[in-house]
Amino acid sequence: MSDITRLNKGPRMSQAVIYNGIVHLSGQVDTNGKTAADQTHAILANIEKLLEDAGSNKSRILQATIWLNNVADFDEMNSVWDAWVDPENPPARACGECKLALDSLKVEILITAAVAA
Repeated sequence: MSDITRLNKGPRMSQAVIYNGIVHLSGQVDTNGKTAADQTHAILANIEKLLEDAGSNKSRILQATIWLNNVADFDEMNSVWDAWVDPENPPARACGECKLALDSLKVEILITAAVAA
């Protein structure tokens, strides 16, 4: 039996990998939303589902890395993030601007969380 669990496996990547009590999510994007806020809402909903599937939740997030296609979307993304994040358990977080895989993508979020004990 493997000590590594992979969720939602595809030919290129898994959406989540659990090892040693930690779940590592792949970078999450949304291809439907037109605004940074819309994409952030959809991404965070998907993150909640993946965390639940892995036996975790947003109160157990250890670290978040957020990439923005344009740093001008920082405040818009943060308005959604701030309403969503557990205020009692905010994670370590970094946010920066970078070119994302598709021009239509405005936000990508990478999460690492502890699995519930």
